[in-house]
Amino acid sequence: MAFIGRLHPLLIHFPIALVLAAAAAEGAASITADDRWRTVAVRNVRAGAVLALMATIAGWRLALAPGIEASPLLEWHRWLGTIGAGVTLAAALATSGAVSGSALDVWMYRIALFGAGTLVAVTGHLGGLLVWGANFLRP
Repeated sequence: MAFIGRLHPLLIHFPIALVLAAAAAEGAASITADDRWRTVAVRNVRAGAVLALMATIAGWRLALAPGIEASPLLEWHRWLGTIGAGVTLAAALATSGAVSGSALDVWMYRIALFGAGTLVAVTGHLGGLLVWGANFLRP
């Protein structure tokens, strides 16, 4: 089971990119009223949700592995990541209403998607702090 945890760094980058790309595409769809952007957003968030669940499972396994030091930062990263994966899954499930539903369905989807994007970005930042430290970009 430790092997699954070691896959977390490999698995996590793609769902981060997919969810953020989905949020950007949905933003473009709302500004331009071009449904092709929504198609891009829907496909990205659906794929991102599946991969986010896999990365979350791997992350929990990694956090429990021997040699990983428990810290408040790790706990924040762990729980925000779990919540972010859940909200991403909710956004993916809401895509069916966003494609052919009412204005309320579209807004529920957008709220979930932009919430997922925010959570993914914050969680990714915390993960970077865990790996590289707060002073990584300083000379």
